[in-house]
Amino acid sequence: MAAAKFSPLCRPNLKLSLFSLPSSQISLQSFSSLPPPPSPPPQNLELDPSENTVSTVVSILKHRRSKSRWNEVFTLFPQGFTPTQFSEITLSIRNNPRLVLRFFDFTLRRSLCPHDLSSYSTIIHTLARARLKSQALDTIRSALRHFPAETPTSSSSNPPELLKYLVKSYRKCDSAPFVFDLLIEACLLSKKIDQAIDIVRLLRSRGVSPTVTTSNSLLSSISKYRGCQACYDMYNEIFCSQGSNVANVHTFNAVMLSFYQHGAVDDLKEIWVQMNRVGCEPNAYSYSILMSVYCDDGDTLEALKMWEEMSVKGLRRDVMSYNTLIGGFCRTGNMERAEEFYREMEMNGIESTCVTYELLMNGYCKNDDMDSVMMLYKDTRRKGFKPEEYVIDAVVRGFCRNLRVLEALKIATDHDELIRKRNTYEILIKGLCEEGMMKEAQNVQARMVGKGFLPNSEIYNAFISGYSKQGNEYDEVVRSLRMEMVTVMEVAKD
Repeated sequence: MAAAKFSPLCRPNLKLSLFSLPSSQISLQSFSSLPPPPSPPPQNLELDPSENTVSTVVSILKHRRSKSRWNEVFTLFPQGFTPTQFSEITLSIRNNPRLVLRFFDFTLRRSLCPHDLSSYSTIIHTLARARLKSQALDTIRSALRHFPAETPTSSSSNPPELLKYLVKSYRKCDSAPFVFDLLIEACLLSKKIDQAIDIVRLLRSRGVSPTVTTSNSLLSSISKYRGCQACYDMYNEIFCSQGSNVANVHTFNAVMLSFYQHGAVDDLKEIWVQMNRVGCEPNAYSYSILMSVYCDDGDTLEALKMWEEMSVKGLRRDVMSYNTLIGGFCRTGNMERAEEFYREMEMNGIESTCVTYELLMNGYCKNDDMDSVMMLYKDTRRKGFKPEEYVIDAVVRGFCRNLRVLEALKIATDHDELIRKRNTYEILIKGLCEEGMMKEAQNVQARMVGKGFLPNSEIYNAFISGYSKQGNEYDEVVRSLRMEMVTVMEVAKD
């Protein structure tokens, strides 16, 4: 596809027509640099059967043995707790975050609390404060699922309602900005891209910037679901505006990869130039992206220049770097150089991946070197690799093309779930019929029909030709197939 021009980079008056600004206003003063407001007077617990509920539960959780504490809490408070009570109990034991998590799970399992966003916010802050990232992420995603919108007018393009509650309870829970990075990450994992963008904008408008790592994840997600133009615009907004974050090499890699995946090669090269201009040193991944551009164009000489530059800069070539060059030589048919880099990779102690074998097998198939293909295929089986569909398809066709039908049949049988093209089945059936392996051809044809591919004239003619070579005893089978083919073809025309 033709590459669109998005330069000049980091333009000052950037138009962000793709993303609308959030309409909801949420105060973030509670975690800004201003002094905290006076604490509000304590409120009475709703429906609290006893003023000592919170202190009693806290005492039980802190001082009773693990096996007995839950039975005792349930016995004393079978009616459960309000979200406010739960939050107060959680705050009292927040220095033991794993106990907090067990208490939360206990209330869910026994249906002891009608949790709302305020109680969810308290436990999210507690887990984030303790850097229990995976548990905090799971809890945030649960809250987003259970409370997708608080009002009928809420929009998926507005920040989630959970943000308001996290901000409100931020200081009380003695939290840290890391919690908002987790909220953004949870939105990205849940494919709520617009909400993640709105959270970032709202935080930045109040002087709170997500970490560079979180911002890079946002760029990658925008690229995947919105394209390279949207990714580039967001990059400009986060990293090229006044008071913006400082981009790192992973930032530039995310933008370059986005341009590469969408065919915008010229813009990719401009990002490369900018990265070097601002003094950000490319890493091995950066070079692999640029080498991929040259290899895709068949310009392996320019790719080799990048390879040598990596050595001059003292960068260690990784498996992706090797795979990039191996793939480039395989595409140009230079299997000798591809093998040379493959052997060098192994000598340097870099473990080959399934992609390495896929590239080499596909390259040898194009050269009809099926002995090398079979050796590599056996290695993939030994190492437990599962090649992609296009590779298995090429290998089966290659063996059939070279009249090695038994080997093609074995590979097709080993990976039947990956054979999804009618033409591949046709080639295999024709090869088997030509070799007189009619029973095997019938089995393949049955698998083909099982996948929804009905026989056509080529399949019928292959069987008719195959049975004709079997002798006079199959004359009746041949006549029957011819009659069936005529009937099927007439029905197909109608």
